[in-house]
Amino acid sequence: MLLSKLIKIISIVDDEEDITFLFRDALNGIDDVMVCTFTDPRLALEHFQENKHAYALVISDFRMPGLNGMELFRRMKKSNKFVRTILTTAFALDDNIFKEYARKEIINVFLQKPIRLNVLREEVETQLQSFEMQERYTS
Repeated sequence: MLLSKLIKIISIVDDEEDITFLFRDALNGIDDVMVCTFTDPRLALEHFQENKHAYALVISDFRMPGLNGMELFRRMKKSNKFVRTILTTAFALDDNIFKEYARKEIINVFLQKPIRLNVLREEVETQLQSFEMQERYTS
C-alpha cells in the first residue's frame, strides 16, 4: 500500500520543556506531519541533519544555551533551503540582524511571546502550505 503523501517533520525547539509540550499539543491533529520536540538546539540540529529532506518546518526560541535560534536556522537552511522557519522570543531582537536574516529568508516568520495557540496553529498551517508550494514548483 502506497501512502498518498509523505509524512513531514515539524520540530519545536525551546529550552523550556513545557513550551515544547504546549506547542506540540496545539499542533496535534495536523494531517501528514510528525511533531518532534527538543530542549537542546544542538540535538535538534543533529536530528535535522539526519532527516533534513523530511523536514517542513522548524519553530525555535531565539534565546537558548549553546546555540541561539537564528544560528540554528542559518545552519539548517544551509542543508535544506526549503525548510520553513518560525522564530519566537519574549525578548527584543537586534532589528538590523533580524531584518538581514529575514531578507535572506533564514527566518520566515517571527512570533512574539506570549503566543496565542490559535495564532501559532494558523501560522504553522500557512507555513506548511508555503512549503508544499515550494516543493511542488521546484521538483
